Amino acid sequence: MTDVTPEPLDDDVPVNDSEVRYAGAAQLRVPEGEEYVTSDETLLEWVDPRDRALMLERTVRDSWRVLRIQSEFVAGFDALDKVTEAVTVFGSARVAPGSEAYEMGVELGRQLADAGYAVITGGGPGAMEATNKGAYEAGGESIGLNIELPFEQHMNPYLTLGMNFRYFFVRKTMFVKYAQAFVCLPGGVGTLDELFEAVTLVQTGKVTRFPIVVIGKTYWGPLLDWLRDALLEAQMISPEDMGLITMVDTPEEAVDVVRASGIR
Repeated sequence: MTDVTPEPLDDDVPVNDSEVRYAGAAQLRVPEGEEYVTSDETLLEWVDPRDRALMLERTVRDSWRVLRIQSEFVAGFDALDKVTEAVTVFGSARVAPGSEAYEMGVELGRQLADAGYAVITGGGPGAMEATNKGAYEAGGESIGLNIELPFEQHMNPYLTLGMNFRYFFVRKTMFVKYAQAFVCLPGGVGTLDELFEAVTLVQTGKVTRFPIVVIGKTYWGPLLDWLRDALLEAQMISPEDMGLITMVDTPEEAVDVVRASGIR
């Protein structure tokens, strides 16, 4: 695996969007044909402990990396400490502008902003962009917490506050710490990860219970059926755990669930 150190962008040189990557706050250009290795990948890469030289290098490198991780937490806390009532929204980066799923995100962002909530998303394209767009155009606070990825990681243009993170776990902390509710639009593996992390945090009492809403009964219904028919049937979860996720069909219903929880 090649650990590429991309060149800083030169404003005088035209750059294809596919070449642009982020490393924390820095915007970089990856040389054509080179593999881009993210900070998370480098951090989690396995090193053979029998290779003493490589292990020593890894130990020194990780010790310094702790300072970078600390700085990301500090930057996030400083940037978001004025956020009041906020709702974190998750959804697919692959949703196309103008599609029904995209317009649902726009409507959700608009209604959340009209209800007085700040909107927090992953800051990227697709459903994230749609929700930020709706909040931004309604005059609300529109926050995007972007992540260093080999793909799908450019910040959308509808943000009143945008941040780039190197590490998933730092970014996830910000999603949870500054939100009083989670809403999930249709999405893929990343959305499922974020959904079930929220459920786990509430189920285990790691956070004060707050609404977790999924929009789209046709899309999410089979997942909730599986939770009931497989996990609950096998007694892997408790009956009350089924109440941790509320399924609705429209953005308006989702906002009503958030309001009914008493968040204001």
